[in-house]
Amino acid sequence: MVEDNREVYDFYENGAEIGRLERGLGIVEAARTKELLGRFLTPGMSVCDVGGGVGYYASWLAGLGHQVTLIELAPSAVEYARLHQPHPFRALSGDARNLSCVEGESVDAVLLLGPLYHLLEKEDRLLALREAFRVLKPGGLLAAAGISKFSSATWALSTYGVSNRYIDDEDYFNMLREELTSGEHHRPDKFAPRFLTRAYFHTPEQLLQEIGEAGFCRAEPYAVEGCIWFTPDLEEKWSDPGQRRRLLELIRLTERQESLLGMSPHFLVFAEKVA
Repeated sequence: MVEDNREVYDFYENGAEIGRLERGLGIVEAARTKELLGRFLTPGMSVCDVGGGVGYYASWLAGLGHQVTLIELAPSAVEYARLHQPHPFRALSGDARNLSCVEGESVDAVLLLGPLYHLLEKEDRLLALREAFRVLKPGGLLAAAGISKFSSATWALSTYGVSNRYIDDEDYFNMLREELTSGEHHRPDKFAPRFLTRAYFHTPEQLLQEIGEAGFCRAEPYAVEGCIWFTPDLEEKWSDPGQRRRLLELIRLTERQESLLGMSPHFLVFAEKVA
């Protein structure tokens, strides 16, 4: 199943995830993702991190005492995870649409923090969600990430985009048109490898609908970076403990506001496989 997703495979096989969550806006994404996962995961759970890249979250969870299996499309990312992450966990190559290496009803939680936005076709996304449903124990937890349909547009209009004048670039603007009409993100060649490879960008409502179609219940969406990510001098403010506390409080106060969810570059949906 790699060949039908070759562009995504090559992107991650060439190390796109190494260090991404340790610089720039990735630091906010990582901190908030950990915070949200920490609310829902209970000690000692068996966790399947599907599409877990180089093992950033898998290692963190293993360090907290969870029994973690990482499944990642790109073999080089799996090898990096095995060699460079500080806490041990099981790491395997595999495709989110076919988790044949995992027994049915065998894990407490499944993380889909990347696969759903790299599958352009809805049927493929439903395959991945149904595989997550299959391997979860009754009562098990799903954590699924989406990228907002409006993320590239708000980026181009933000202090990040203004400095690079993305909004004035015709190729970038054509990319925006496609994203805002179809949800499909196709990176212009001239922006490789800086920009994310091909992807599907959801609205929160779309992601919730797909998760429901796969059989999950009690789905709840949460903003990850929320409404603070376009703050001028964000990295400087984030490095100051007092200002970081204020920024985090603003995200928490608005993380469930439906009218603001699409402003967050990423959102996480937590859902349950009802027993």
